[in-house]
Order: sequence, then structure tokens, then C-alpha cells
Amino acid sequence: MQSGKFILAQDSKSVYLNKAQKFLDHIHRGDIYEANFCTEFYAENVSLDSLKAFKELNEISEPPFAVYARLNSFHVMSASPERYLKKQGSQLISQPIKGTAKRSLHLIEDETLKSKLFNDPKERSENVMIVDLVRNDLSRIAQKGSVIVNELYGIYSFKQVHQMISTITATVKPDLSFIDILKATFPMGSMTGAPKISAMKIIENNESFKRGLYSGAIGYIKPDGDFDFNVVIRSILYNTEDQSLFF
Repeated sequence: MQSGKFILAQDSKSVYLNKAQKFLDHIHRGDIYEANFCTEFYAENVSLDSLKAFKELNEISEPPFAVYARLNSFHVMSASPERYLKKQGSQLISQPIKGTAKRSLHLIEDETLKSKLFNDPKERSENVMIVDLVRNDLSRIAQKGSVIVNELYGIYSFKQVHQMISTITATVKPDLSFIDILKATFPMGSMTGAPKISAMKIIENNESFKRGLYSGAIGYIKPDGDFDFNVVIRSILYNTEDQSLFF
């Protein structure tokens, strides 16, 4: 990448911390239990080979839900490790991520880091709140009694980090379309917070940028109606028209 300017943040450190305190105030008042508060980094006057950048990005982490997409002048390079929602037949599968730990080159230390992540009360608390949110979303479109937490606090290892991933499944009601399913579950709880609507309103009032594709989803829909979509995180968005870069 060649750029005529430095990478910039939408929020200064002081502004970011002040906004973070507002989220904590909402939590203390009981308006929300948790929220995903983000800021945006960007660069201007960038010359970027997006396909090469995508390949290099994914060689580093080898994530399971990577995406490269070109939509006219907009290029997306995503190294996402997270599944938003999959439909296979009548089964829906959601796998939210909450909980991250670094990896170590030393086997014993690496196993210790995994164990600490699994037992961390903060990470467990965040994870289970999102699991409850997903269960609630799926229950609106699922056959009665079919929403199941197949795995809680699962620890999955990637090249750079360990992640805490839970898996929730449900049997979808017959005759519901992709749009029906999307309306009931989007946006994904791991990128909003809980309760979802309250967290979204607070995020909208405090974040200094519009998320757009970020924290959305990219995937595919098969002719038979099955689909699989990721969560757009750990991603670079590039506009070839004005040579701007966002991540």
C-alpha cells in the first residue's frame, strides 16, 4: 500500500474514552448489559492492489469466513473468523464470537492461555449474554422447542488468536423466506450488544461514523434457499474511485 497520508482515527483518544464512559454509564443505569462500541480508522490517497492485500491478510490468519468482493468501485477484503448465520435444510446455525486471547509459540503457555480464556468470568459473561440474545432472535422464527445451545464457551484456535465461540441451532418454521429469517436475526448480536435494540440506539447516538458494510454480513444463497453468511469484521474497505481506505 502506498499512501500520501497517515492512517487516521475518527476519534481522538480522549473523545473515544469519553464515549466509552457514556456506554459504562448506560450499563450502570441498566439500559444495556453490554455493547459493541467501535471507532473507524481511515487513510486517503491510497494506491492498493486489493486482491494482493486480501491474499496477504488471509495468509496471516487463515480465517474460516474470509471474503473478497468487488462491487464496482468498492473492494472488500475480509479476514472474518465469525459466522453470522447458516441455513442447511430446515436447520439454522449461528456461531457468535465473544472472547479472545493471544497465542504463544510455546505449547504449554499456549494451552495455559486457552484455559485462562475458557475460565475468564468476563469473557464468559459477555459470551453467554450474546448466546441468550441469539436464542431469543431464533425463537421468533423457530419451531417450538427447537432452539438448542449445542456448544457454550467453545475455544477455537486460529493462527494468531484463540476465540471463544458458542454454537446455537434451531429448526426454522416452514415457509419462511430468507428475508423473514434476516429480519428476525440481523444485525448479529455480537456486533450490537444486549438488549439488542437499546444497544443499537446507544451505538447510533455515540459512534462517530456510520458502519455501512462493517459489522454487516457477506455470504451466498443457494438456489434451494440454503445460505451461509459471515460477520464483516477484521476487514478492509477500499474505494478505488476516491482512493480511500477504511478499517
